[in-house]
Amino acid sequence: MEANEKRMKVAVMVKRNILLSTILFIFFYIHPIQAKTFDDAVDQYLGANGISVSIRDLETGDILYDRNGDAPMKPASTLKLLTAASALHSLGKDFRFKTAVFVDGKIVDHKLIGDLYFKGSGDPTFQKRNFSQIGDILKLLGVHTIKGNIYGDDFYFEGEALSPGVAKEDESYYYASRISALTMSPDRDYDAGTMIVHVIPTSVGMKPRIKFEPNDSGMVFVNEAKTVNAKEKNTIEIIRKYNSNEVVISGNIPLGAPHKDWVTLHDPTINTLIAFKKTLEEEGFAFEGTSIGRKAVPKSAKLLYTKQSMPLADLVNPFLKLSNNSIADILVKTMGKKELGKGDFENGLKVIREYGKDIGLNMEHWQFEDGSGISHKNRTTANELTNLLVKVRKEPFFPIFFNSLPFGGEKDREIGGSLRERYLEDHLKNRVIAKTGHISGVYTLAGYVTASSGKMYAFAVMTQNQTKNKIKDIDKAVEAIVEHY
Repeated sequence: MEANEKRMKVAVMVKRNILLSTILFIFFYIHPIQAKTFDDAVDQYLGANGISVSIRDLETGDILYDRNGDAPMKPASTLKLLTAASALHSLGKDFRFKTAVFVDGKIVDHKLIGDLYFKGSGDPTFQKRNFSQIGDILKLLGVHTIKGNIYGDDFYFEGEALSPGVAKEDESYYYASRISALTMSPDRDYDAGTMIVHVIPTSVGMKPRIKFEPNDSGMVFVNEAKTVNAKEKNTIEIIRKYNSNEVVISGNIPLGAPHKDWVTLHDPTINTLIAFKKTLEEEGFAFEGTSIGRKAVPKSAKLLYTKQSMPLADLVNPFLKLSNNSIADILVKTMGKKELGKGDFENGLKVIREYGKDIGLNMEHWQFEDGSGISHKNRTTANELTNLLVKVRKEPFFPIFFNSLPFGGEKDREIGGSLRERYLEDHLKNRVIAKTGHISGVYTLAGYVTASSGKMYAFAVMTQNQTKNKIKDIDKAVEAIVEHY
């Protein structure tokens, strides 16, 4: 009996321990242990390797917390904070890009005998609807046919069309487009130097149908894709071959699941002019012996049409909210042209560097070869990012700058931007107003956070050399700022 009683007691104790362990596991899985201090939270969520954190008082500029705050880190798209501030300072909030169209010829019997010239200055908002407006003006002048050439004057910008940090394997994607003074964008995201490709399923086993925005723009498309059953996986890839205008569409497209993606233009100037010509052909215009090329506008040409972009005060919104790389590079070249007379990357970056120096940043801690943050050679520190966020509050354009940042938890894309799916909980919504950043192995976030005390702080969280996605970990760390400050 004693042996049986002992076995029964042991069995009861084991069951109690298992039950207790299960309860504790469930409790702590659902309710993780809260860090006692913010420093503990950094350890808990970010770990020790490849991380840098800085928090500053907005009024005094004092550093309240830093972990590896002076370590050189890759900023990714948080570099756009400096580019945006520099552009608003250098170009001004009322600055507008312009595209002008000239005619060099005469109209005889509803025929324009002569050439059209498009003179660009980098406008990323030039679109198909503007092509139609030009067509409407020609119709009002009685023109039905164009017997002459179409030229692009894109000499406002100089140097390489691609920023130095763009990797060969990325050149097909919208975030790595070529920059030209004469360019176009397919929609209101204003990803200049790109077009949109739609892949539409047809019948199982058959090639899908392909549509384009604004049109094929002179690109060559090879359709190697196949329509598959609705239950199968979408594996569509749309890739422009390196340094060519040939785009290959491959993979499977399931029934009932159309797909769209952006692809970069091989030569934005020429592709924009071809897109214009094709648009007018769609609207009934005829062309005789028309070739397309580059040429400066001659003095004999007469102005036909001028298109202006929205003011920079408005354009900076899609630039920062949607982290638009092409706008970043266009702004860099434009600043170089305006301030130093050369519209290239080198001179534009000099302007940014001088601006940073003027407002009191330690530019020895900034290294960059673009304005978008795409390059892995870019470096700054978390302390310098928060320093910028404090200094820029004194600028007259600060309300524009601040409201152009993504607002955490706001699902409206034009407000929440790249933070529209983050900080959705009621206690976090609209507390985090910040610029996101990501390139391979790098996850960053820098901006402003309102803590539970009601006070707002500047913060920067930077990670690099990561082997897994750190976005959720960064969000937990920022939530800890809310809780502990």
